[in-house]
Amino acid sequence: MSTKQVIGFFNDLDQDGNPTGGYASGTGISITWQNGPLGRDEERKEPNGAFVEDVLEICAERLRFYQSSKFRSRENALAITKIEEAILWLNKRTQEREARGVEGTHEA
Repeated sequence: MSTKQVIGFFNDLDQDGNPTGGYASGTGISITWQNGPLGRDEERKEPNGAFVEDVLEICAERLRFYQSSKFRSRENALAITKIEEAILWLNKRTQEREARGVEGTHEA
C-alpha cells in the first residue's frame, strides 16, 4: 500500500518568462512560493512567499526529529545528508549571485 498522496502544484512565470510565484499543496501542505525578486539594497522588499531552501530545511528538521526517536535509521540519516547538501549548493548559488551583484533580481 502506497502512502504517497496527490500533490497539486503550479509554477508561474512573469510577463518576461522569469520564474515567479506559484504554489504547492497536498494533505497537510500548503506552500505559496516567493513571487518576484526581493530587490537590492534600499529597494529590498520583504519576502511574500516561501523559498526552496526554507522548505528543504523544514524537511531536514522533521527527519532530525525522527532521528531523536525510536524511528532513527540509516535512511533518515542519508536523507538528512542529501537535503543538507542541496541546501549547501543553493546557498553557494546565492553567494555567487551576491558576488556578481545580481542576487535579488531577475538577472541571470
